[in-house]
Amino acid sequence: MRYGFIEGCVDSHASALAACRGGADRLELCANLSIGGTTPSPGLFRLVRRDCAVPVNVLIRPRFGDFLYDQAEAEEMEDCVRRFRDLGADGVVLGALTPDGTLDEAVMSRLMWAAGDMEVTLHRAFDMTRDPLEALAAAIRLGCRTILTSGQERDALAGAETLGTLRERAMGRVNIMAGCGVRKENIQEIHRRTGVRIFHTSGRRGPVNSGMTYRKPTVSMGLPSLPEYELWRTDEEEFRACAEMVHGLAPLTA
Repeated sequence: MRYGFIEGCVDSHASALAACRGGADRLELCANLSIGGTTPSPGLFRLVRRDCAVPVNVLIRPRFGDFLYDQAEAEEMEDCVRRFRDLGADGVVLGALTPDGTLDEAVMSRLMWAAGDMEVTLHRAFDMTRDPLEALAAAIRLGCRTILTSGQERDALAGAETLGTLRERAMGRVNIMAGCGVRKENIQEIHRRTGVRIFHTSGRRGPVNSGMTYRKPTVSMGLPSLPEYELWRTDEEEFRACAEMVHGLAPLTA
């Protein structure tokens, strides 16, 4: 049995296939990864479920922005959880906060009830809480299987101290998965400093040029900071390098 585990964060069929070929143990499927990820379409899920032989967890996030949701948004998320459960998702990835920066346990409980026996990962809403140890205790109370976190820093390497503390305090009651800025160059260092053996990465190496030969310079369909004719996708070789690094990890001895 492998000691290390790697989850591929993907927002397209092409990226899902690349991550699977590259050695992903599981996928987190989303849409719009360039803005942090939102809930994918059932159509995309069906394609990925059909063509990828690894577990698929689905991100439940109705919009870009903060994790403070109103009643209608909570209902929308609950409906999405049920729909993906019925479609055969292995798990869901979700989170909700109160205005004062704690986990919204009322909304989370609703979503987890809708999830039934699916695995639940608490996503990086965790990194926006005011007290990571308080949020850890809440996640355990709620029954989350995994917490995806950068250690409340800009990336997982910068958050290594907190990641290590979370793993120790969790005592196996919830998995701590390191995410954000995870690359083949830093996986071993993150593991050495934290003991974390579960990693989350998109495995992207750089933008892919659009196939469009005609390009309209006067019209923009999205955020000005996001070029219209650059596509970000998982790179199979980059992901494979990360997976080989993770799968080659050995338990720390001291």
